[in-house]
Amino acid sequence: MQVTCAGILVVDIIAADLPKISSPGELTFTSRGIEVHMGGHAGNVSIDLRKLGLPQGEVSCVGAVGEDVFGDFLENLLKSHGLVTHLQRMREAGTSKDMVLVVSGEDRRFHTDIGANWHLSPEHVTSVLEDEKPTILYTGGIGITGRFDEELPTVLQKAKEMNCLTFLDAVKPYKRGWDLIFPALKVTDIFHCNQDEAKGMTGKDDPKEAARALIKKGASLVIISMGEKGLIAMTRNLLLEMPSFKVQVVDPTGAGDAMCAGIISGLLKTMGRKRFGLSEISTNDLPAVLLEGEAAGAACVTMVGTTTAVTERNVKRLLDEQGREVLNRTRIRKIH
Repeated sequence: MQVTCAGILVVDIIAADLPKISSPGELTFTSRGIEVHMGGHAGNVSIDLRKLGLPQGEVSCVGAVGEDVFGDFLENLLKSHGLVTHLQRMREAGTSKDMVLVVSGEDRRFHTDIGANWHLSPEHVTSVLEDEKPTILYTGGIGITGRFDEELPTVLQKAKEMNCLTFLDAVKPYKRGWDLIFPALKVTDIFHCNQDEAKGMTGKDDPKEAARALIKKGASLVIISMGEKGLIAMTRNLLLEMPSFKVQVVDPTGAGDAMCAGIISGLLKTMGRKRFGLSEISTNDLPAVLLEGEAAGAACVTMVGTTTAVTERNVKRLLDEQGREVLNRTRIRKIH
């Protein structure tokens, strides 16, 4: 297996391009309709990876869903994209759902039922990991996966012992503090979060200072996405600042997941099918890898849904049209 994606699975119920949010008792019509899509980090990233060209049978998705119509929807959708699936079907909890309201020109408003995600079993994930021995283990939506959150350091350590590259993407923990995440950073090669999450974790307004604090917590490479401001990436001795691609934003839902998928795709293209460590990714290769991530994230926001617009064709078009300019404006410097 090239990539095993473990973490949250969600059914997104999205109303995008709204003129406003209704006042109490008021009716607002949705000009773009209301759409139902895959959501949740593990589902989004796994589907995005297939749509970015990873072969069938080389990407898997691990998560927990209910024994309900929404669980059927997610399982059928994952399989329709050629993914290997390892889903816990839960009777004690329904499939997670998220009502996403997107007012035109504003950021998303999420209303989430955690559902079966809270019951994701670390033993289930470890069993899949031992069977698949992937090149990369991606864990996403950490913070709302109950006991899996707590035992994540052990799971990631197991992955490291198998020479897997570990990639972690967290969300604000449910009824717990951000310190829940920190022990896992010591066995994390790549850690991604957005600017608000970075501030919440570290108390630092400056994303560069936040990245530095997360490096000190143990992560080897920290990537902080900042929407239209681009991204920063930091290792213990390198800081990279990359501006964003310019696109018309329709629905920003899933952009961070698409970025992660693009980065993983870029890594595999750069390093080939062999196992590799983060130290093998050269300073010259890193900008190109992150550029593919940014292009995938930019493509994502141009249509409604977390994975709809993430395709090889759309990413290539953005890279051809804007990639050189973005790279020319990217700044890299050594830090001590």
